[in-house]
Amino acid sequence: MHPQRKKRLTLIVFLVIAVGSAVGLLMYSLTQNINLFMTPTQIANGEVEPGRTIRAGGLVEVGSVVRDGLSASFVVTDGASEVTITYDGILPDLFREGQGIVALGKLNTDGVFIASEVLAKHDENYMPPEVKDALEKAHLDGKQALEAARD
Repeated sequence: MHPQRKKRLTLIVFLVIAVGSAVGLLMYSLTQNINLFMTPTQIANGEVEPGRTIRAGGLVEVGSVVRDGLSASFVVTDGASEVTITYDGILPDLFREGQGIVALGKLNTDGVFIASEVLAKHDENYMPPEVKDALEKAHLDGKQALEAARD
């Protein structure tokens, strides 16, 4: 092998290893920072392992909010299932029963979602796209289940 070819081959091998390492590190960092959106139905079906950070969203059930100082506990539903969420901190000003929310946090082993952040919708016309899609899907699934039960 000529010395010039050997240099070229060494350079190409080095570049392939460097690019591969960079892509690997990028993919690893992305998987650590991705917070999937889950509906109460997905959480109730066991699609989330306890301890994993996710975003959960739906409508706050009327009459479910219990406040104790800065701590709050409430139930979020998508129409088909519900999940209890606890949060230590000041809830957003727009947080109300019957309104859509998205909470960031972890599911504990008892099935209670421990939120580290709660986001409320901005006004009566806005709903996060994930929550809207989840509610529409739950509504369609419920209609299909009712039709199947009638047959």
